[in-house]
Amino acid sequence: MEIKEHHKCIIVGSGPAGYTAAIYAARADLSPVMIMGMQPGGQLMDTTEVDNFPGYSEGITGPVMMEDFKKQAERFDTDVRSGFVTQVDFSGPVHKVQVDHQDWLSADSIIISTGASAKWLGLESELRIRDLGGGVSACAVCDGFFYKGKDVAIVGAGDTAAEEATYLAKLCKKVYMIVRKDHFKASKAMQHRVTNTPNIEVLFSTNTQDVLGDQVVEGVLVKNSVTDEERTLKVDGFFVAIGHTPNTGIFKDYLEMDEVGYLKVLPGTSKTAVGGVFVGGDAADKVYRQAVTAAGTGCMAALDAERYLADKGIH
Repeated sequence: MEIKEHHKCIIVGSGPAGYTAAIYAARADLSPVMIMGMQPGGQLMDTTEVDNFPGYSEGITGPVMMEDFKKQAERFDTDVRSGFVTQVDFSGPVHKVQVDHQDWLSADSIIISTGASAKWLGLESELRIRDLGGGVSACAVCDGFFYKGKDVAIVGAGDTAAEEATYLAKLCKKVYMIVRKDHFKASKAMQHRVTNTPNIEVLFSTNTQDVLGDQVVEGVLVKNSVTDEERTLKVDGFFVAIGHTPNTGIFKDYLEMDEVGYLKVLPGTSKTAVGGVFVGGDAADKVYRQAVTAAGTGCMAALDAERYLADKGIH
């Protein structure tokens, strides 16, 4: 393969982790190159209001916030490029990435910040209202606050869904938990937490047929798969908690990951088992998945990369 360019540090993916890594790496004179990826700015580009990131006292929209991050990274001469990494080769001491199925670049260090993508039911109404910012969300911790004192529905049966349902129950008047099968997938402890919360109503053997409303969520049409009975739930918010898919498929031949695809790092660091390859953000985080934690691990990745290069005598 012909290598078009060599760099000290290449950042794969953008979003809070990638941009924070870029800010730190650029200020450490690593002259990072960022390949922004399929969704420049990451999951926050789908987020209307961000009220929980420190420093934005009035709140901000996800896309505007990511533009701020990008400007800050570029201010320190990060080379931000559109395009996405289609293949990697981490077999040698110098790591290689292919961009847009074409050019190969090499680097002494790689920071992965490819993030994860929320899974959706795939209903036309769900995706349309989500894109309008009208009350469809995949993050109760991010958006639950907007439904204080209101009724909401959440779809899912695992630990995350149970945890988010109980979180919403503290804020909302009523939470409908829509479970496709006749049982939970969540751990016993999480199940007990749900069943002991009086304002959560669990609807087992129930499928979501439609999210009602033109611009905003006005209700959800559900159907019991045993009785075929349909019911309309009057809700103002619709949360989907059926899991996330980490965007890590291209790394599977080189990096350790769990059964879902989250990249494994040395605990307390951003280091993978491959020297010189680091991870920040949701590609390795299935627990917190917040913009602020992604930014924190992006900082860790840049600091780990800087120390790795210093130990190698690369300045």
